[in-house]
Amino acid sequence: MKKTTLFLVFIFLSLFSLVTLAMVTYRTDLKKQLSETYSSFLDIASDTEDPDVSDALHMPEEIFIIPELKRFRGRLGKDAYDEHLLATETKGVGLIEDEKLLFDYVGNQTLVEATSGLGYRVDKLTHSHPYMTPEAKKVLEELGITFQANAGGESYFTVSSITRTMDQQKKLYKRNRNATAGNSSHSYGVSFDISYIRFNGKKGFNYKAQKQLEAVLNYFQETKKIYVIKERKQNCYHITVR
Repeated sequence: MKKTTLFLVFIFLSLFSLVTLAMVTYRTDLKKQLSETYSSFLDIASDTEDPDVSDALHMPEEIFIIPELKRFRGRLGKDAYDEHLLATETKGVGLIEDEKLLFDYVGNQTLVEATSGLGYRVDKLTHSHPYMTPEAKKVLEELGITFQANAGGESYFTVSSITRTMDQQKKLYKRNRNATAGNSSHSYGVSFDISYIRFNGKKGFNYKAQKQLEAVLNYFQETKKIYVIKERKQNCYHITVR
């Protein structure tokens, strides 16, 4: 009886040891398997996650450094009108036929309003609208900032015309034969006129201010930001952003 009991105890302990060993071994293998599976999952997630756009979202805006310009001598270069028209095809919004299309562009911010800023004021417009592309407005603002910085004080020039629809252009041509009869670069949202007889809210010839403005236009012309034509009959510089 005693031997039988000892035998049974031995059998029990042996079975217990085997089961325990099996469980430990199984758990170790399971842990290893889970670890490998988890690592594989992390690798897959790393490969498939969206690219990090934080750098793109926090890219600093281009900083405009105001150039110090010397007194401008000589005559401002005249760019061919064909070059103005060619620039409108790449920089403009396309031919703006009528006011409906114009205000559609304004509504979706393809064209933005320009009224005044550092170094410039937009005149009360009678034959055009104060809207232009965001890029054209940026260049206008840079022109204004540069002019004021070099002319000193709170000096500013006057923008006398901006965007005209084709309907407006046709009506203007009937009244003024000096206006362009066909497609005008004003009808694309990237052209505007700057008066050379209106500075600081005063109308009249101002040689010093005119040469200061020409120094600015010459710089932007040479750095390939704009095309320029001096329109003597209209007393303005016709500008197209390129």
